[in-house]
Amino acid sequence: MPGSVDFSEKELVEQCAKNKRQAQEALYRRYFPAMLRMCLRYSSDKEIALEILNAGFLRVFQKMHTFSFSGSLEGWIRRIIFHSISDYFRQHARQETMLDWDGRDAPTRATALNDLYFQDIMGLVDQLPAVEREVFVLYAIEGFTHAEIGERLNIPPGTSKWHLSMARKQLKELIQHLYNNSNYAG
Repeated sequence: MPGSVDFSEKELVEQCAKNKRQAQEALYRRYFPAMLRMCLRYSSDKEIALEILNAGFLRVFQKMHTFSFSGSLEGWIRRIIFHSISDYFRQHARQETMLDWDGRDAPTRATALNDLYFQDIMGLVDQLPAVEREVFVLYAIEGFTHAEIGERLNIPPGTSKWHLSMARKQLKELIQHLYNNSNYAG
């Protein structure tokens, strides 16, 4: 692209923290594809996904001065975008929509589990053993592949898949237990 500047990650952060538009555009362009894929995991409607994504990037730019280089910039951006996703669905909960944490493409509607909103599900996720919880969050929430998770956690991709399977099984049991002990059970 003519006139574009290739920023290092450190330069991007420093310039975005100073509210420099060229750096903000470069950061947006660099991370847009991955973050859009993440948003599309929770909404099959591209307009809604873009609305969530843009709200998330606005937060990224507003909070850039807080990035401390203690982890990856992409991971930090993913967390902020994910909070934007959860805020969107929390605001639209009256439409009986919840985040689809099970890996399907569209939000789940009109089931007894619709009463389990995002915070409730994350509370259940927090009850998982550490490795299963980490793999589940990286895969189902942050959108990493099993190969990427394997690299991050220094485990084979097959082991990542196994931990995800165990996490899903345990979450189903936790949800069933919650359902059986609630007033929805009948």
